Amino acid sequence: MTRHSLRLRLVLAQIATITLALIVAWLALAGLFERHLERRVDDELGTFARQLAAQLTFTATGEAELRGELADPRFRQPLSGLYWQIEIAPDDVTLRSRSLWDQVLDLAPDHLEPGVSHRHALVGPGGSRLVAHERSLLVDTARGERRLRIATAIDRTTIETALAEYAGQLAWGLVALASVLAAAAWAQIRFGLKPVEEVRRAVAVVREHGTQRLAGRFPDEIQPLADEVDALLDSRDAMLEAARARAADLAHGLKTPLTVLRAEAGRLREAGEPSSATTLEGLALDMQRHVDRELARSRLASPAASSRTSAVASLVDRLVATLQRTPAGERLDWQVAVPADLRVAVDPDDVAELLGNLLDNAAKWARETVGIGATAAAGRVTLVIEDDGPGVAAGDRDKLGARFMRLDSTTPGHGIGLAIARDIALAYGGTLAFAEAPAGGLEVRLDLPEAQPAIGQASRR
Repeated sequence: MTRHSLRLRLVLAQIATITLALIVAWLALAGLFERHLERRVDDELGTFARQLAAQLTFTATGEAELRGELADPRFRQPLSGLYWQIEIAPDDVTLRSRSLWDQVLDLAPDHLEPGVSHRHALVGPGGSRLVAHERSLLVDTARGERRLRIATAIDRTTIETALAEYAGQLAWGLVALASVLAAAAWAQIRFGLKPVEEVRRAVAVVREHGTQRLAGRFPDEIQPLADEVDALLDSRDAMLEAARARAADLAHGLKTPLTVLRAEAGRLREAGEPSSATTLEGLALDMQRHVDRELARSRLASPAASSRTSAVASLVDRLVATLQRTPAGERLDWQVAVPADLRVAVDPDDVAELLGNLLDNAAKWARETVGIGATAAAGRVTLVIEDDGPGVAAGDRDKLGARFMRLDSTTPGHGIGLAIARDIALAYGGTLAFAEAPAGGLEVRLDLPEAQPAIGQASRR
C-alpha cells in the first residue's frame, strides 16, 4: 500500500479511532474503578468505626474500655497501614490500635455534630498519607456525658497500589482488544473494498477482452459508478462508430473524384501531355493511399473489433483460394500447415486484411512456392509466411512496414500493404517481424494473442 491508497487511509483511520476509543475507555474505567474503590474503602472504614462504637464501654467509675478486638489482623500489626483511634473528651483520653504503635493520628480540630461522619486526608506514621473516616458520638456515663471522636484510617498507598494493578491489567486487556479490533477492521476493510476491486477487474476485462459493458451486479454504493462507466463505454462506442462511418463516407465520396482524376490523366496522356498525366496519376495514387490507410485505421478503432475471435485456418484457406485465381497466385505452390482449431483474439475482417496483405506480398515476390505455418504456445499464436523470392537485404528489413515505403518501385503496388498489416498487428498487441526464409526469400513472422475462453462474470451483490 502507498500513501495514496484508500485501503491505507481507512486502516489508519480505524487504528486512530480504535486507539482513541480505547484510551477514553481506559481513562473512564480507571476513574470508575477508583471511585468504586474509594467508596468501598469509605464503607469499610465506616464499618470499622461502628464496630468500635459498639465494642466501647464505660465502667462504673467512668473508665473507657473495649470489650474485644476488631477482626482484621492488620489492626494488631505495627505500622500495617490500617489504624483506629478514639479520643474521649473532656477526659483527654486517647485509645488507639496496636498498629499505630507509639504514634497518634493528628485529627483536624473541626467540630462534628453527633452521628455525622467525615472524611479526612491525614499524615500518618512515617509521613504516610492516610485516608481517614471520622465519626462523633455523645455517650452518657457514670461520670457524665462524654464526646467520642472515633477515627479509622488506611494508608492511601494501598488504594493507589490496587488502582495501579487494575490500570495495568486493564491496559493489557485493552491492548489485546485493540489487536482483535484492528484485525477485524482490516478484514472489514478488505471485505468492504472488494466490490471496488471487482469493478477494477471488470474494467480490465473490458480493456483486455473487448466486452462492451461491466458484467455483473454491484452493491448499491458501487452500482452508480459501474453505471457511469457503462454509460461512458456506450458514449465511446457511439463516437467511434460515428467516426468510422464518417471515414467510410469520406472514402466513398473520394472514390468518384479519384476515378475522374485517373480518367483525366489518361486523356492527357493520349493528348500527348505525359508530364501532366504523370502528375495527376501521382496525386490520385497519394490520395488513394491515404484513403486506404484511414479506412484500415477506422476499422481498428471499432469497439466491436476487439471482442471477436477468428479461426485462422479457414481464413488462410479462403485467402489462398482467392489468390490462386489471380495471375500472380495461380502459378505458385501454396503449402499450408495451419491447425484447424487455432483461433486468435482478432476481428475476422482485420485478420483477413492483415493476412491478405502479407500473402499478396508473398505471391508478388515468390518464384514457385509460398509456405504458411502456424503454432500456438503460452497464449500466443505465431504465423510464419515464407516465399522463395529474391528476399530483402538485412539492412532494409527494418524499413519494411514503414508508411508508404517501397523497396522496389518497378513492382506494382502502393507501398501501404505491409504498413497496414503492422498497424493491425500492433492494435491487437501483436508483432510483425521480418527475416530471411530458408529458401532465400522473405520470412514474415506474425505474433498475435490466442483467443481465450469467454470469461463469465457471476452476479455480485
